[in-house]
Amino acid sequence: MVHPPLIGDAQGRYRIHLVGNSGTGKTTIGKELACMLNVPFISLDTLYFTPGWGHISTSEFRAKLKAALEDAPNDWVVDGNYGNRLGNILQSRSTDMIWLDPPLLLYFPRIFVRTVLGLLGLRPPCSPGCPERFVQTFFSRESILWWCLTHHFHVRRREGARMQLLGIGDTTQVSGRKMRRIGGWGGEVREWLEEVRIMLQQK
Repeated sequence: MVHPPLIGDAQGRYRIHLVGNSGTGKTTIGKELACMLNVPFISLDTLYFTPGWGHISTSEFRAKLKAALEDAPNDWVVDGNYGNRLGNILQSRSTDMIWLDPPLLLYFPRIFVRTVLGLLGLRPPCSPGCPERFVQTFFSRESILWWCLTHHFHVRRREGARMQLLGIGDTTQVSGRKMRRIGGWGGEVREWLEEVRIMLQQK
Protein backbone atom coordinates (compact mmCIF):
# COMPACT_ATOMS: atom_id res chain seq x y z
CA MET A 1 0.00 0.00 0.00
CA VAL A 2 1.31 3.44 -0.97
CA HIS A 3 0.76 6.00 1.76
CA PRO A 4 0.22 9.68 0.91
CA PRO A 5 2.93 12.12 2.04
CA LEU A 6 0.32 13.96 4.12
CA ILE A 7 -2.87 12.54 5.61
CA GLY A 8 -5.01 15.64 6.23
CA ASP A 9 -8.63 15.40 7.28
CA ALA A 10 -11.81 14.33 5.52
CA GLN A 11 -12.18 17.82 4.00
CA GLY A 12 -8.69 17.81 2.52
CA ARG A 13 -7.26 20.24 5.05
CA TYR A 14 -3.83 19.96 6.63
CA ARG A 15 -2.79 20.88 10.14
CA ILE A 16 0.88 19.95 10.36
CA HIS A 17 3.16 19.90 13.39
CA LEU A 18 6.89 19.51 12.79
CA VAL A 19 8.97 18.16 15.67
CA GLY A 20 12.63 17.23 16.13
CA ASN A 21 15.83 18.43 17.74
CA SER A 22 17.14 21.97 17.34
CA GLY A 23 18.77 22.39 13.94
CA THR A 24 16.99 19.56 12.14
CA GLY A 25 15.29 21.93 9.71
CA LYS A 26 11.86 22.37 11.26
CA THR A 27 11.55 26.09 10.50
CA THR A 28 12.96 25.90 6.97
CA ILE A 29 10.79 22.95 5.99
CA GLY A 30 7.81 24.35 7.88
CA LYS A 31 7.92 27.61 5.94
CA GLU A 32 8.30 25.74 2.66
CA LEU A 33 5.31 23.53 3.48
CA ALA A 34 3.19 26.50 4.51
CA CYS A 35 4.04 28.22 1.23
CA MET A 36 3.22 25.12 -0.80
CA LEU A 37 -0.10 24.67 1.00
CA ASN A 38 -0.81 28.42 1.16
CA VAL A 39 -1.58 28.20 4.88
CA PRO A 40 -0.35 30.14 7.94
CA PHE A 41 3.04 29.26 9.44
CA ILE A 42 3.29 29.43 13.24
CA SER A 43 6.68 29.41 14.97
CA LEU A 44 6.56 28.31 18.59
CA ASP A 45 9.88 30.05 19.28
CA THR A 46 8.39 33.35 18.13
CA LEU A 47 5.37 32.86 20.39
CA TYR A 48 7.45 31.85 23.42
CA PHE A 49 10.43 34.21 23.48
CA THR A 50 10.30 37.92 24.23
CA PRO A 51 13.03 40.45 23.26
CA GLY A 52 16.29 39.88 25.13
CA TRP A 53 15.71 36.12 25.38
CA GLY A 54 12.97 36.47 27.96
CA HIS A 55 9.95 34.23 27.73
CA ILE A 56 6.30 34.19 28.67
CA SER A 57 4.69 31.96 31.28
CA THR A 58 3.31 28.54 30.41
CA SER A 59 -0.28 29.76 30.75
CA GLU A 60 0.42 32.74 28.47
CA PHE A 61 2.18 30.47 25.99
CA ARG A 62 -0.78 28.12 25.80
CA ALA A 63 -3.18 31.03 25.41
CA LYS A 64 -1.09 32.58 22.61
CA LEU A 65 -0.88 29.28 20.76
CA LYS A 66 -4.61 28.62 21.05
CA ALA A 67 -5.33 32.12 19.77
CA ALA A 68 -2.98 31.59 16.81
CA LEU A 69 -4.65 28.27 15.99
CA GLU A 70 -8.09 29.82 16.25
CA ASP A 71 -7.03 32.49 13.75
CA ALA A 72 -6.25 29.66 11.32
CA PRO A 73 -8.61 26.88 12.42
CA ASN A 74 -8.69 24.84 9.21
CA ASP A 75 -5.12 24.69 7.97
CA TRP A 76 -1.72 25.52 9.47
CA VAL A 77 1.90 24.49 9.85
CA VAL A 78 3.51 24.73 13.30
CA ASP A 79 7.19 24.13 14.01
CA GLY A 80 8.69 23.40 17.41
CA ASN A 81 8.45 21.06 20.38
CA TYR A 82 7.64 22.52 23.85
CA GLY A 83 5.59 19.47 24.77
CA ASN A 84 6.37 19.89 28.47
CA ARG A 85 4.71 23.32 28.36
CA LEU A 86 1.99 22.82 25.76
CA GLY A 87 0.86 19.33 26.66
CA ASN A 88 -1.45 17.74 24.10
CA ILE A 89 -2.65 20.95 22.41
CA LEU A 90 -0.93 20.33 19.08
CA GLN A 91 -1.04 16.55 19.03
CA SER A 92 -4.81 16.59 19.50
CA ARG A 93 -5.41 19.22 16.79
CA SER A 94 -2.93 18.21 14.10
CA THR A 95 -3.73 15.96 11.16
CA ASP A 96 -0.06 15.21 10.50
CA MET A 97 2.97 15.08 12.79
CA ILE A 98 6.29 15.12 10.96
CA TRP A 99 9.34 14.07 12.99
CA LEU A 100 12.55 15.31 11.38
CA ASP A 101 15.31 12.97 12.53
CA PRO A 102 18.47 13.32 10.40
CA PRO A 103 21.86 12.12 11.71
CA LEU A 104 23.57 14.46 14.17
CA LEU A 105 26.62 14.58 11.88
CA LEU A 106 24.45 16.14 9.19
CA TYR A 107 22.64 18.83 11.12
CA PHE A 108 25.09 19.87 13.86
CA PRO A 109 27.48 21.54 11.37
CA ARG A 110 24.44 23.24 9.87
CA ILE A 111 23.28 24.69 13.17
CA PHE A 112 26.86 25.71 14.00
CA VAL A 113 27.13 27.72 10.77
CA ARG A 114 23.65 29.16 11.31
CA THR A 115 24.59 30.29 14.81
CA VAL A 116 27.85 31.90 13.69
CA LEU A 117 25.99 33.77 10.95
CA GLY A 118 23.58 34.96 13.62
CA LEU A 119 26.47 36.19 15.76
CA LEU A 120 27.76 38.15 12.77
CA GLY A 121 24.34 39.65 12.11
CA LEU A 122 24.09 37.86 8.76
CA ARG A 123 21.01 35.85 9.70
CA PRO A 124 17.81 36.87 11.48
CA PRO A 125 17.31 35.52 15.03
CA CYS A 126 14.91 32.69 15.79
CA SER A 127 12.61 35.21 17.46
CA PRO A 128 12.48 39.02 17.06
CA GLY A 129 14.74 40.82 19.53
CA CYS A 130 16.71 37.69 20.43
CA PRO A 131 20.11 37.98 18.73
CA GLU A 132 22.82 35.38 19.19
CA ARG A 133 25.31 36.25 21.95
CA PHE A 134 28.93 35.11 22.01
CA VAL A 135 29.11 34.13 25.68
CA GLN A 136 25.73 32.43 25.63
CA THR A 137 26.62 30.56 22.43
CA PHE A 138 30.03 29.20 23.47
CA PHE A 139 30.21 29.38 27.27
CA SER A 140 26.74 28.58 28.55
CA ARG A 141 24.61 25.50 29.04
CA GLU A 142 21.80 27.57 27.51
CA SER A 143 23.72 27.50 24.22
CA ILE A 144 21.73 26.23 21.26
CA LEU A 145 24.82 24.26 20.25
CA TRP A 146 25.03 22.55 23.65
CA TRP A 147 21.29 21.88 23.56
CA CYS A 148 21.58 20.32 20.10
CA LEU A 149 24.39 17.98 21.16
CA THR A 150 22.88 16.92 24.47
CA HIS A 151 19.29 16.45 23.26
CA HIS A 152 19.83 14.43 20.10
CA PHE A 153 19.27 11.04 21.69
CA HIS A 154 16.73 12.41 24.18
CA VAL A 155 14.54 13.65 21.31
CA ARG A 156 14.93 10.34 19.51
CA ARG A 157 13.73 8.43 22.57
CA ARG A 158 10.87 10.85 23.17
CA GLU A 159 9.55 10.90 19.62
CA GLY A 160 10.10 7.19 19.16
CA ALA A 161 8.03 6.59 22.29
CA ARG A 162 5.33 8.90 20.93
CA MET A 163 5.15 6.90 17.70
CA GLN A 164 4.76 3.74 19.74
CA LEU A 165 2.04 5.40 21.81
CA LEU A 166 0.19 6.35 18.64
CA GLY A 167 0.30 2.71 17.60
CA ILE A 168 2.65 3.13 14.66
CA GLY A 169 5.23 0.61 15.78
CA ASP A 170 8.50 0.42 13.84
CA THR A 171 9.79 4.00 13.64
CA THR A 172 11.91 3.21 10.58
CA GLN A 173 8.84 2.55 8.47
CA VAL A 174 6.65 5.03 6.63
CA SER A 175 3.15 4.84 8.00
CA GLY A 176 -0.19 6.06 6.78
CA ARG A 177 -1.04 7.09 10.27
CA LYS A 178 -0.77 10.48 11.90
CA MET A 179 2.95 10.58 12.69
CA ARG A 180 5.76 10.14 10.20
CA ARG A 181 9.52 9.97 10.78
CA ILE A 182 11.84 11.41 8.15
CA GLY A 183 15.52 10.62 8.64
CA GLY A 184 18.42 10.12 6.26
CA TRP A 185 21.09 12.44 4.93
CA GLY A 186 18.80 14.84 3.08
CA GLY A 187 17.48 12.76 0.21
CA GLU A 188 14.52 11.43 2.17
CA VAL A 189 13.19 14.84 3.12
CA ARG A 190 13.66 16.18 -0.42
CA GLU A 191 11.82 13.16 -1.82
CA TRP A 192 9.00 13.65 0.67
CA LEU A 193 8.62 17.35 -0.19
CA GLU A 194 8.48 16.44 -3.88
CA GLU A 195 5.75 13.90 -3.09
CA VAL A 196 3.81 16.65 -1.33
CA ARG A 197 4.16 18.92 -4.39
CA ILE A 198 2.93 16.18 -6.72
CA MET A 199 0.01 15.39 -4.41
CA LEU A 200 -1.07 19.02 -4.36
CA GLN A 201 -0.79 19.33 -8.15
CA GLN A 202 -3.12 16.36 -8.52
CA LYS A 203 -5.80 17.77 -6.24
